[in-house]
Amino acid sequence: MSPNFTATNRKAFRDYFFEKRWECGIALKGAEVKSIRAGLVGFKNSYALVENGEAFLHDLHISPYKEASYLNPDPDRPRKLLLHKKEILKIAAQVQTKGLTLIPTKLYINQRGLVKVELALGHGKKQFDKREAIKKRTIERGLKRAVRAYKR
Repeated sequence: MSPNFTATNRKAFRDYFFEKRWECGIALKGAEVKSIRAGLVGFKNSYALVENGEAFLHDLHISPYKEASYLNPDPDRPRKLLLHKKEILKIAAQVQTKGLTLIPTKLYINQRGLVKVELALGHGKKQFDKREAIKKRTIERGLKRAVRAYKR
């Protein structure tokens, strides 16, 4: 796998409007980096919380690496997010006052080979918002097809 692997939380983009984003590191154990490089990552229902002045990522599933030791950590354990204290305090204040949710949108390996998580502050879409987004996407897709057919 290439050093710039990316896993995207597509469900989050469907279910939330995002306001602000942060890039942060993640504390991993054992062969979890190898599992991420192999693409064994699942975002299903994952979220981040600020607890006791520290940020944690919950329900991010990183499957155990098959060739690793028998001492693999729990695949769904909470993982500490590596952010500056000021950033954590800003995020905690916005989550409490505005009622926003902290959601991981991407997990990737940067050019230096470090695993990074992109967190976003978002609020949930209502059903009519989702329908409107689908309608807009289908209209744009139809326009692109028409332009391609016209150019032929």
